[in-house]
Formats: sequence, structure tokens, C-alpha cells
Amino acid sequence: MSEKKIEAEVDKGPRFGVRHVQTLLLFLSITVAYMSRLNISVAVVAMTNAESTNPNFQEFDWTEKQKSYIISCFYWGYVITQFPGGYLSRRFGAKIVMSISLFGSALCSLLTPFLVPWGGWKIFCAIRIVQGLCQAALFPALHQHIAKWSPPHERNLIGALAYAGVDCGTVLAMLVSGLIASGPLGWPGISYISAGISFAWCLLWLVLASNDPPSSRFITKAECEYIENSLKRDEDFHKKKIPIPWLGIFTSVPFLSLLLVRCCESWGVSTIQSQIPSYMNGVLNMNIKSNAFFSALPYIARWILGYIYMYFGNMSVRKGWLSLTVMRKIANTMALWLPALLMVGVGFLDDSNKALAISLMTMTVGFNGGATVGCVLSTIDLSPNHAGVVMGITNPVANIIPLITPLVVGIVVTDVHNRAEWQTVFIISATIFFVGNLIFIIFGSAEAQPWDAPDYLHKDNVEEPVKVPTKSTFKEIFAADESKDKNEGWAVVEKIDDTKSKEKRAEN
Repeated sequence: MSEKKIEAEVDKGPRFGVRHVQTLLLFLSITVAYMSRLNISVAVVAMTNAESTNPNFQEFDWTEKQKSYIISCFYWGYVITQFPGGYLSRRFGAKIVMSISLFGSALCSLLTPFLVPWGGWKIFCAIRIVQGLCQAALFPALHQHIAKWSPPHERNLIGALAYAGVDCGTVLAMLVSGLIASGPLGWPGISYISAGISFAWCLLWLVLASNDPPSSRFITKAECEYIENSLKRDEDFHKKKIPIPWLGIFTSVPFLSLLLVRCCESWGVSTIQSQIPSYMNGVLNMNIKSNAFFSALPYIARWILGYIYMYFGNMSVRKGWLSLTVMRKIANTMALWLPALLMVGVGFLDDSNKALAISLMTMTVGFNGGATVGCVLSTIDLSPNHAGVVMGITNPVANIIPLITPLVVGIVVTDVHNRAEWQTVFIISATIFFVGNLIFIIFGSAEAQPWDAPDYLHKDNVEEPVKVPTKSTFKEIFAADESKDKNEGWAVVEKIDDTKSKEKRAEN
């Protein structure tokens, strides 16, 4: 019987099983997190220019510098608690960590309309920092959850579907927030609706989520056995406390190449994400506020192309056309090198090529959607057992980059209408994209590393050194090593050596 036929006969449980419910919940968690993270750019405009939305609500007189603090300070908290989030999700499970993460974020959104009129922009910054601290634990816990629930050959599909929430949340934040602010709820409605959706998700998550398949109340026996057997886990696996191999992680070449490419990818994406409105307004002379669709269009393209990457990537691995490592590298190459070329091209266009510039910018962001099935999910490939910890290391380092890129752009671009200065910004990002992916191609991997083994740090997993007899010459030691390749043990070597010695004595 063929291997494919045997695989087809495996009972995977219901067609839409509990693992798919977990995937949907993860997708929604990212969506609501990104909505509450990114709608601030629209909220700040509505709060400082009430005439543009709903004049019946309080308006604040904040400087551009103060507004930039409000928008960016989310990341000040976001980079701090990601590493503890990875450790805590591994220690206590993703369910409680993600619950606290989004509940805290929802509470911050809810309190914003009440506290900002009292404390001004400073209290707004404090709320955003706390919200960043809360959301930081989300992605490390999410990766830990995917590793627990996804059979290896479904991991690409489950991970990509969950990460589609990034683009969904981004699009909704850009398109819906303006409509809410212009409606009867005004700018406070942005915070109220974000909080309400987040609280609703928390309720669903507490009822339907489980840290692992065996602990789920709703899973069938067939689906549970299918997931656990595909991951080659013992019955008591989830009760074991696996020590974290810190030295193994930080001396792993595939891990270090993953860390570098994540930082390079973050540089290009954060540059595009934060500078698209300024570039379109300054060089293309477009009023982004009245053209919200054009701001969201690149992320709509990224959302759609993300599914295309997922489909073809999953099919190529399932049918055996490509190994998982090769598929990840091809997807990541398309996600970084194609945008690198397009970004350079965008820098040579002005308002006379407005349609072409928008098209190239849309394709730049759209093609980058392949990074999810490229380098992002590689954190789980390298170490399913320590996925939360690995994500807790790579993600905060990568998210330091969005704090740096605006400073670099501020130094390079002194006049937003100067196309030559924007060319420099795009060429820098394109170069970083190219170098980062090249290193990932050479040193990256999608195979589980030796330090992922549960017994990696245990004594019985350490190879015992070869015992060398105390009275041995240099020649005897190496002769013994040669003999050991053909025979087992020192006893055989000693016996051969004794026989040769007797023959030499007889000849003399």
C-alpha cells in the first residue's frame, strides 16, 4: 500500500475540527489587536481636527511632536514584555497569557475617552505604553499555541490563516475608524468599539480555547490522536517541563539568520507602513485623509496575496514538489526581493505618474505578504517545543526597528516634497531587504534543530567521551580509534594489539 494511501486512511476527525476553531480564534485575536493598535492614527486626526469628522466632540490642541509621541509610544511598551510573554506562555499556557493580553488592551481602549480629556496627551501616551505592554505577549503566545495545535503538514496553512488577521486588522483600522469618527459616536467611538470587540473575543477565547489538544473539552478522540501522533508526542508530553537550551538557541546559525532577516523585513515594512501617507502627500500631492481607500489598498493586496502564497506553498510541500525549507526561502525571496526592486522604482516617480506610483506601492506591500509563510513561521519550524520563547526573542528585537526607521527618515528627508530624498529612503530599505534575505537563503532552515529535543539538556542525551587507557602511547590511541570504527569497544583493540605483539616476539 502506498504511503499516500495510508495517509489518506488516517482519521483526522471532523472536517472542521477544534484545531480549525483555534485557528479562527487566533485570526480574530490578531485582527482586534491590530485594529486597536493602528486606529490611533485616525483617532489622533479626529481628536485634533474635529471639523474633519464630528465637531460635537472635544478637540485637542496638540503639536505634531506630541502627536508623534502618542502614535509611537505604543512600541515603547511593546518591545519590553515580549520575551517574558514567550516564557510565560510556555510556563502557564497560551490561553491565560493571551486572555490577559487582549483584556488589558481592551481596558486601555475603554478608558481612553474618559482619561484623555482629564490628562491630555501625556496620559494618552501612558495609556498607549500600557497597551503596548499588554499586547506584547500576544504573538509569542500565539506561536506557542500554533505549535501545540498544528500537525506539521498543516502548520503552514494554520499559521498563514492566523496571520491573515494582521492585514484584516490593518484594513479595518484604516477604513472603518474614519467612518466611526464621523458618525454619532465621534472619536470616542473608535475606542469604545475596539474595546467591545476585544472583550467579545476574550469571552469566546475563554470558552473555546485550550492550551493543547488533550485538555480540550470539545475535541474528538480521533482528532486529538491525529494531532498528537503527527507531532510524535508521548501521552504525558504536556506534563513535562522541558528546560530551555539558551546556549543552543543563541549559538544556532539558522536561528541567528532568522533573527537577522526578521529585523531586515521589519525595517522595510515599517518604512513603507509609516511613510506611505507622507510620500503620497508630499511627492504625489494626494490628500490621504480624503482618500482612505488608497491608504488601505496596499494592505488589501497583501491580504489577498497572503492567501495565494499560503495555497501554493502548502500545495508544493504537500505534493512533494519542494521541501519545507526551499518553499520558505522561495516565498521569502518573493516577499523581500520583489518589493526591493519595486521600492527603487517608486522613488523615480512623481505626481505625473500618480497611478503608476500607487500601483507599484500596492504591489510592494502585497508581495511582502509572503513573509508570513517565509521567515515568520520559521520560528515554529526551528523549535516547536520552544516556539513561544523563540518568538519572544525574535519579535521584540524586530520591533525595535520601527522605533529607528522614523528617525532615519527624519534625517534623510528634510523636505517631504523632495523626490530625491525619498529615493534615498527607498534605496536604503531595498538594500536591507536584499541583504537580509540573502543571508536567510544561505543559512536559514525550516528543520527542527537539535536543541529542540526534549532531552537535549538531560544527562542521558550527552555523548559520553571515549575512555582512553591510562598507559597508552599517541600511536596506540589513534590506532584504537581506527579499530573502533570497524569493531566495538576497546577490548577488541587490545586483543588485536596483544596478538601482534606475540607475533613480533616470535619473529625475534
